[in-house]
Amino acid sequence: MSVDTSFSSETAMEKARLFRALSAESVLVLPNAWDAASAAVIAAAGATAIATTSGGVSWAQGRADGQQLSRSEMAEAARRIVEAVSVPVTVDVEGGYGPAGADVAATVRAMVEVGAVGINLEDSTAVGGPLFEVAEQSTRLRAAREAAAAAGLADLFINARTDVFLFGIGAPEDRMGDVLARAAAYAEAGADGIFVPGLLDLDLLATLCARSPLPVNAMAMAGGPGVTELAQAGVRRITLGTGLAQAAYATVRRATVELLGTGDLTALNGSLDFSELNLLFHG
Repeated sequence: MSVDTSFSSETAMEKARLFRALSAESVLVLPNAWDAASAAVIAAAGATAIATTSGGVSWAQGRADGQQLSRSEMAEAARRIVEAVSVPVTVDVEGGYGPAGADVAATVRAMVEVGAVGINLEDSTAVGGPLFEVAEQSTRLRAAREAAAAAGLADLFINARTDVFLFGIGAPEDRMGDVLARAAAYAEAGADGIFVPGLLDLDLLATLCARSPLPVNAMAMAGGPGVTELAQAGVRRITLGTGLAQAAYATVRRATVELLGTGDLTALNGSLDFSELNLLFHG
């Protein structure tokens, strides 16, 4: 596989337009990469676009998830991922690496500079909450949209993540109303999609998808609804969060436990061939 790693503003605009076209289809499935190798493998497997996972990126650098990396560290990780593949890449920028609109704007400029075509911006002030007030997060989203335009990438796709369901914010009966109010405000502020991790109840998702002014992104996970079920509920974008990274690290642990225990190597059965992986990085 030969990957064109050259980057230009024209290339970024073309990829941004492609990403928007893919997002306009019935459902866009975005596997989440955490480094250049995982991104290359995902692209070679047929993904038309890739999202990053802040948790996976952080773990690979010896940090915990939750803005434990700096803006520059996340931008450098994003650069390596973007340069490893020819498909569009959207980056999980967590909370934007600072609470103010200016912080978010600086993060957007950094991601545009490394070739990202989209961002995922959450409304949590910290892991577990609380959340930014709707007006505050709307200001942050406007700053993101304005910064993208000023940086020459007006088509940057802004996925607005809300953690109402993920962190159980407010009374259960009020959460849908809260998410819908946020979706309306975020749409007005310039967001292109609404991401609601932690919500996998198909009936509630169907209600949200029917009433949201923005296309809905759901985070699939083991034991939950699959792509077909989520798409039937009206979900337009499906990601896996840290799921693929967790699966990869689970394989490392299983193989190590087996090697140090019985001395067998069965956990390595089915591994990707060395030459296949190595060829992903040959021009």
